[in-house]
Amino acid sequence: MVQDYNAYTATDRQVWNALYSRQRENLSDKADPRYLACLDQLLPVMSADKIPNYDELNAVLTKATGWSIHVVPGLIPVEEFFKLLAQRKFPASTWLRKPEELDYLEEPDMFHDIFGHIPLLLDPQYAQFMEDFGKHGVANLKKSHVIRQLQNLYWFTIEFGVCEDPTKIYGAGIISSFGETNHIYDSKTAIYPFELNKVLDNSFINSEIQGHYYKVGDLESVYNISFENIA
Repeated sequence: MVQDYNAYTATDRQVWNALYSRQRENLSDKADPRYLACLDQLLPVMSADKIPNYDELNAVLTKATGWSIHVVPGLIPVEEFFKLLAQRKFPASTWLRKPEELDYLEEPDMFHDIFGHIPLLLDPQYAQFMEDFGKHGVANLKKSHVIRQLQNLYWFTIEFGVCEDPTKIYGAGIISSFGETNHIYDSKTAIYPFELNKVLDNSFINSEIQGHYYKVGDLESVYNISFENIA
């Protein structure tokens, strides 16, 4: 599959502009500094002014860390997902949500995939961690309990991870969601210290805003997770 760039409509362009502009401002004091720095590195290839062209993004991404965007129709089987990560290919859809879905979307669209995930792939440590994640998944495809634990870990770090002191967001599922971002700063939101064993055994729900999150000291703590302990 490829991105049909000419297929985007005026409504699509308006949606992208609204999503990017609002969330970039919202994240200015909420996102981890590494994410914000990487997001700015993607200017002007990715900005509010236009829907990003994957060929242009790949030119920047591949030069920086060897990663590239692999177009998929939507959610894919976990086996394919891990195989792509192991090859430094990030699966991303090309469709955009509707105007009435700006605040929260259950199934990931290209704003989630691209705005949420791609910037940090410019960071060499994050890029290596993601490749290692994929390789460990591929090596354990026949061990259902390991795959389940890896899915839980991915969910509570790469998708919905939070750093502490002060609270900063790095998970793509939060970064790409206006509603989820603001939910983090609600005094009633439960944010627990990151304990690997608890996270590995914590199943998740992907159809609603998260009921709780796990916070690490900093991104270095995530990069230092040993996959050898997940077996």
